[in-house]
Amino acid sequence: MFPVKDDIPTRRFPVLTVAIIVICCVVYFLFEHGLWDLGQTGNERVLEYGAIPYEITHPGKSCAEALGQVVCEGQPGVTGTAPDQAPWWVTLFTSMFMHASLIHLAGNMLFLWIFGNNIEDSMGAARFIGFYLLGGLAAIGAQTLVDPNAAVPTVGASGAIAAVLGGYALLYPRARVITVVFIIIFFTIIELPALVVLGFWILLQVWLGASQFGPEAAGGSGGVAYFAHIGGFLFGLLAIRLFANRVHEDYERFHRLPVY
Repeated sequence: MFPVKDDIPTRRFPVLTVAIIVICCVVYFLFEHGLWDLGQTGNERVLEYGAIPYEITHPGKSCAEALGQVVCEGQPGVTGTAPDQAPWWVTLFTSMFMHASLIHLAGNMLFLWIFGNNIEDSMGAARFIGFYLLGGLAAIGAQTLVDPNAAVPTVGASGAIAAVLGGYALLYPRARVITVVFIIIFFTIIELPALVVLGFWILLQVWLGASQFGPEAAGGSGGVAYFAHIGGFLFGLLAIRLFANRVHEDYERFHRLPVY
């Protein structure tokens, strides 16, 4: 499923949603020097400013690339010290605005635009930035909890955006989302309840995340932090009522009848 647009108009221009999209694009193209993919400079920036679980669970220990792989101070067989890098607590925030490829960036920004504008509208700018950043921290925490010794940098806005999706699923489950549905090589465009679209998305994350622990998990996760998505989504579900104080008053009137 590939969402395109929802049917809930915003009452105010989503200043912070647009600002986050602009910042992520500026970071990718100007700071990471990314085009379709990242080059050497971008990969170096990801290693320095991405959130690395090992650095989070081993404060004061840094990771660096050596012989084509990432190694960390304190690991068995690792000697020497890594070059000076951003402190681990800084990377918790910088990692939320970095991306690994143009497709990664575009997909995240599309989801943020479709669902983030209504979540910002439901709580105002100040509350939204707090909700967004805390969702991103919860996402990184979940990924770190699952694999505390991982030396692979985690980057992307998807954890924070997952919190937005969780909040949207609880606030506006019957909102209609225009969705492109792909079936092998065919596709169709249909209108689905938001709960169906977002429910399918989170179930897919859970299934793919669980598959990493199965007997065929040797292939790895393909570089996707599924548990960051799960952690962010759960945060959104649990915390949205604490932040959303301006829920769209026309929502119930527009969506009184169930959608099938």
